[in-house]
Amino acid sequence: MAVTSRDVAKLAGVSQPTVSRALRGDSKVSDRTRQAVLDAAEALGYVPSEAGRSLVTRQSRRIGVVVSDLTNPFYPYVIAPLHDELESHGYRMMVFTERSDQKMAASQLLTGSIDGAVLLTTVLGSPLPAELRRRGLPFVFLNREAGDGSGDAAVVDNVAGGRMAAHRLAELGHRRIAGIFGPEETSTGRERKLGFIMGLADAGVGLADENILEGPFESETGERGLRQLVDRPTEERPTAVFCGNDVIALGVLNAAMSEGLQVPRDLSVLGFDDIPLASWETFQLSTIGHDLNAMAASAARLLVRRLSPEGRDESAQRVVLEPELIERRTLRDLSSES
Repeated sequence: MAVTSRDVAKLAGVSQPTVSRALRGDSKVSDRTRQAVLDAAEALGYVPSEAGRSLVTRQSRRIGVVVSDLTNPFYPYVIAPLHDELESHGYRMMVFTERSDQKMAASQLLTGSIDGAVLLTTVLGSPLPAELRRRGLPFVFLNREAGDGSGDAAVVDNVAGGRMAAHRLAELGHRRIAGIFGPEETSTGRERKLGFIMGLADAGVGLADENILEGPFESETGERGLRQLVDRPTEERPTAVFCGNDVIALGVLNAAMSEGLQVPRDLSVLGFDDIPLASWETFQLSTIGHDLNAMAASAARLLVRRLSPEGRDESAQRVVLEPELIERRTLRDLSSES
């Protein structure tokens, strides 16, 4: 028969409720009693029932992570540090996938199996955050936001990053510049585009309508965009392309190679995010970077705080990371050649 908490209590010489309190770290249990319980549990090979613990504490110690596309290499790099930070606070992580959080019904997250949620791929105007808020499930935005400013969030300053990219390309002497941006219905897509256009305006450089492209944060967006941009006379082609994220930029690099273009001799390419792939010797992609680990860890800490009695009624907290320019081998300095 399976070992129960009553068996542990008998061996440790305490009551069964004391065993439960000791194993969940109740501060009212003395160190001596807690150690006696732990020793007894180890001797008997006792493993606490998660279901039973949830009934007692009304907590599952699980966090749901809502993400729309695990094939995008950006998300695994964020999910790994998110998992580690949540685990350090005693929480397990469950991943909920859906092609869009528009399709993710709140009921899928409100079964009692999770204590809170991390929203990774929220689109602007999504009904999911408002519904979770109405139903009392704590959540935090990570990387993207819904646009209403009503939830905890850990993000990068996308506008500043887009502006930084524009300033650098202008400093390098580029005047025929294109942008392949992310979806307009995402905060990251919209804000990076806005910052880039503002940055070019600061430098007195225009962005022609035919050089503004948008699409999903996928490599195919970069490949299609690059082929569209070079399907014109050489003298009308852009000399530099800013991409809404590194995945789009990698698609641009791939298409440039197939089109016989040399980067950066024929085309400068600048990404956003600095995912680990960007630094691979094969790519050496210049990009607007930020600390993915810090962003993920911040989101986890915000949610853990929100789940605590002290943080339950606090106003929404927002952690904004500063971007930085990381130059590798995909930028050409035209200003030094004139």
